[in-house]
Amino acid sequence: MFFAKQKLFILVLLIFLSCKESIKNQSSMKKTVIAHRGASAYLPEHTMEAKAMAYAMNPDYIEQDLVLSKDDVPIVIHDIYLDDVTNVATVYPDKKREDNRYYVIDFTFDELQQLQVTERFDPKTGKQFYPNRFPKNKGNFKLHSLAQEIELIQGLNYSTRNDIGIYPEIKNPAFHHKNGKDIAKITLKILSEYGYKTKKDNCIFQCFDAKELERVRKELKSDLFLVQLIESDEETKQLKHFATYADGLGPWYTQILDKKVNGKWQFTSLVTDAHKLGLKVHPYTFRADKLAEFSSFDEMIQVLFFEANIDGGFTDFPDKMVQFLANK
Repeated sequence: MFFAKQKLFILVLLIFLSCKESIKNQSSMKKTVIAHRGASAYLPEHTMEAKAMAYAMNPDYIEQDLVLSKDDVPIVIHDIYLDDVTNVATVYPDKKREDNRYYVIDFTFDELQQLQVTERFDPKTGKQFYPNRFPKNKGNFKLHSLAQEIELIQGLNYSTRNDIGIYPEIKNPAFHHKNGKDIAKITLKILSEYGYKTKKDNCIFQCFDAKELERVRKELKSDLFLVQLIESDEETKQLKHFATYADGLGPWYTQILDKKVNGKWQFTSLVTDAHKLGLKVHPYTFRADKLAEFSSFDEMIQVLFFEANIDGGFTDFPDKMVQFLANK
């Protein structure tokens, strides 16, 4: 009887350990959904409304691109320019630089609050980039600060008992340094004040400038999860160096695709090489209204997430990506 009970105990233990390992493997295989500029396929990018809508779609992270104002407030906006997403040319016609562009850094936070945000357009032609998205010059949308967006997301996390993270990117740090501003230091201070200090915190910090991101790790001593964004094929040769300070890689998704053979995609070694170095891979940008290489959005996700084995991705359509992954 004793041995029978012992065998039963061992059997139950083995089943428990097997289940635990299975759960662990499923957890490690979880794919990450990043709401690119919020729910930017449905509302003007980087507006509070686009972030609230994205939150309701239940992604893992919501992205914040950051540029400093004249008075050193990190503004959530994709570029250092204002004239392709706001009515700045109408409100402040005399504040353009010699290149005929309007720069965020030339305006105080209060001045920026006077602008209306709209769907992205070409400032030379006035033509909307994505004609089937939210109509240009409709609605009442404003610019906001990093702190304001963090308070929105943290407030929603509290009220919904959810835990959606933030994914800030500092834009063009060299331009900021040239204008006497340290966007990395200012941004890290605000993140720290709101509880984002280490890899355990639900924050991923990204930048295209490799020297600046390395500085964030080594000189500014940040312990956040860092992602090195890349856009050129030449940068794919620097993965070993990136791995000395970064935790992840953010390539343009086409850098993962090689060619089709008998109708099936072949891939570059980028994802495999990054994984060997311990780097997560989060490509940009998945757009259902700009497919190019794919016949459908579902095919795009299937090929890159499950055949190329990326760890997550940036999308203007977080609802579609969340839904597809939920059905896998």
